[in-house]
Amino acid sequence: MEKIMIIEDDPKIAGHLKLFIEKYGLQGVVIENFDNTMEQFHKEKPDLVLLDINLPKFDGYYWCRQIRLVSICPIIFISARVGEMDQVMALENGGDDFITKPFHADVVIAKIRSQLRRAYGAYSSKHQEQVLELEGLKLYPERFELHFSGQETRLTKKESDILESLIDRYPRIAGREDLLEKLWDEHICVDENTLNVNVTRVRKKLQEIGIEQAIETVRGAGYRLNITWRPAGK
Repeated sequence: MEKIMIIEDDPKIAGHLKLFIEKYGLQGVVIENFDNTMEQFHKEKPDLVLLDINLPKFDGYYWCRQIRLVSICPIIFISARVGEMDQVMALENGGDDFITKPFHADVVIAKIRSQLRRAYGAYSSKHQEQVLELEGLKLYPERFELHFSGQETRLTKKESDILESLIDRYPRIAGREDLLEKLWDEHICVDENTLNVNVTRVRKKLQEIGIEQAIETVRGAGYRLNITWRPAGK
């Protein structure tokens, strides 16, 4: 049974989410003491986190960053904030999706199932681990790791999905619609800027391991890997 951690300071909303989650066969865990959020995260080891932005002391962006230091589990922000910048901030700080309040419980469940499916459903320990390699760059999509020239960095699920698509399509273009469909089930409803933000995050991860200007934006089409790190003569 997948465990869903609810980090929400409105007890009525948190209780409603927990009841509905458990109605659909999932386990809900509500955080009540926000002073030791990370201690409870380590103890519970949730498969997914529902995270509000407005929280006591530290906001949801802060807690999302803390979780990302130790885990790549899906994080869905749930907030009454409706501005585009709030959604951009949520994604830039490590979130995987964003739901605005007031919300329909069925939408929350659909989003949870989508993230669980993308994070865990496609992989099984009985299969040999998949490794995608291109000119010394190695992507391990099952553990969300990127290796290059003795360096490595951790990825979110969406960052891994984007790189997987770019490597699979190289040297062709990975179309925007194809990427949106791979990353989000209901991609028609996703703001176009959301994909741009995720690609920017991938660029930063590549920079962390010494690869600059690796993703080329093809206007009106999508994105393509630019193998600028290839040794001379190849």
